[in-house]
Amino acid sequence: MATLALIAAMFGAASNVFAQGQYQPLNDNADGQYQIDPDHSQVFFTLGHVGIAPFTGRFNKISGHYTIDSKHPGKNKAEISISVDSIDTNLALRNEHLLSKEFFDAKNYPEITFTSTSFVPNKQGGGNLHGLMSFHGVTRPEVFHVEKVGAGEVAYLPKPWGGYLSGFVATTTIKRSDFGLMAYLPQGLSNDVHITVNIEGIRAKP
Repeated sequence: MATLALIAAMFGAASNVFAQGQYQPLNDNADGQYQIDPDHSQVFFTLGHVGIAPFTGRFNKISGHYTIDSKHPGKNKAEISISVDSIDTNLALRNEHLLSKEFFDAKNYPEITFTSTSFVPNKQGGGNLHGLMSFHGVTRPEVFHVEKVGAGEVAYLPKPWGGYLSGFVATTTIKRSDFGLMAYLPQGLSNDVHITVNIEGIRAKP
């Protein structure tokens, strides 16, 4: 019963925040090093299916860290790792197919990684995060557009989720052929893949 009460309290507090219709603004106090919270971060991918409609899947395991430096935003940096075998398309048979050699070849290439090399800020507090993406045995430069969401102390969440948190949304579009994924091109599945990464991080060090 205590566990149920804790869960109810957490969701009640969260609903109050959402009801306000706004996020806590990102400010200078957000500076520091953050660990990505894997339980509150998501990676989604969307591509065209048979030229008819978009199709979206996700990866359920993400890890990494990032640094915020408001005084020197060019020093902002991030490293992200995604477990390929955590792919989730809402159909087990399709998941297995995507993990096979015809697509991701997860046994030989179990991770997708992105390591930033530079950050170009904009006036809205976000910017473009340049870096190297390693995927399916290929490493090449890609750019994520980063938008700030919010930051602040969240005391009502228990460990390991509570503390000083910050949130961002990063998006990019890649061509899967650049990474050697050629199956069902171009009629079956589009070459362009739109990626959205929702990040919530827990500050480890100010």
